[in-house]
Amino acid sequence: MSQNSPLPANGTPGINLRGAVDLSALKTRAAAAASGAPAGGSPFAVDVNEQSFQEFVQLSQKVPVVVSLGSGRSHQSAQLNLVLEKLMNDNGGKIALGRVDVDSSPQIAQAFGITAVPTVIALINGQPVPMFEGELPEAQIQEFLTELLKVAASNGVTGSLGGDAAQAPEEPPLPPLHQAARDAIDAGDLALAQASYEKALAEMPADAAAKIGLAQVHLMRRAAEINVVQAEEFRARAAGDQDDLEAALAVADLDVTGGHVEDALARLVAYIGTHFGPERDEVRVRLLELYDVVGVSDPRVSASRQALARALF
Repeated sequence: MSQNSPLPANGTPGINLRGAVDLSALKTRAAAAASGAPAGGSPFAVDVNEQSFQEFVQLSQKVPVVVSLGSGRSHQSAQLNLVLEKLMNDNGGKIALGRVDVDSSPQIAQAFGITAVPTVIALINGQPVPMFEGELPEAQIQEFLTELLKVAASNGVTGSLGGDAAQAPEEPPLPPLHQAARDAIDAGDLALAQASYEKALAEMPADAAAKIGLAQVHLMRRAAEINVVQAEEFRARAAGDQDDLEAALAVADLDVTGGHVEDALARLVAYIGTHFGPERDEVRVRLLELYDVVGVSDPRVSASRQALARALF
């Protein structure tokens, strides 16, 4: 990247930004704890997920923003974030950092087409600027940031965050039960989060945000019960027996949480198309719940709905 590097003509890739739950909170904290580092080591760094990403992108109209796409399972990602947080401080608020956990925010990773973690990209005026993959020495990363500031200046982005944290604009207060659910997720109490969303739906059955939140918590709870060995076993079972209901449902969950949304939805639609009775209905209910998790306006969901209609009728 050079001082005169043109910004890409295309805008920020389309990302489904809806979602009631910060799915990255638990994994981000776990990664920080595993590395022995506290979360939020810079006032100019924030955790960003699919819900808050668009507001973070808007910040790139004031200062260039760096997006660190990593994984809570990757020690390399955690170590890179520590270096980036230090450099955010060194640059005194002229750049903001957004940490994304691709395991829990796969649509952001897919939108940018990343193939490995950690990957770092930047945004200026909402336009993506390629940076680098993997870990680099601190001095070399600072060289990238220096060039980024030059490109930002040439595009009129010369603001500073001063002493304020690089927080996205505050959202309106959530309804009490929704806030209770988020607080429970932050505390690692998924059962309480589920109960809060269920109570919200009991009080207002048309509460779409509570329905989405409940679907996401259901997925989080199921995924938390599957360890690495079990995941491989489920995949082997699903590959060897197309009638294995438990394996089909488990692998679909694993694929959604891993970002392989099309594979997950196609697997369940295929099962529905070849089975009847209560098993078919159970898979259909799970598929509809995953539609809520992914986002009903997501094109992958629209395509799957068409395939489901063909399978049913």
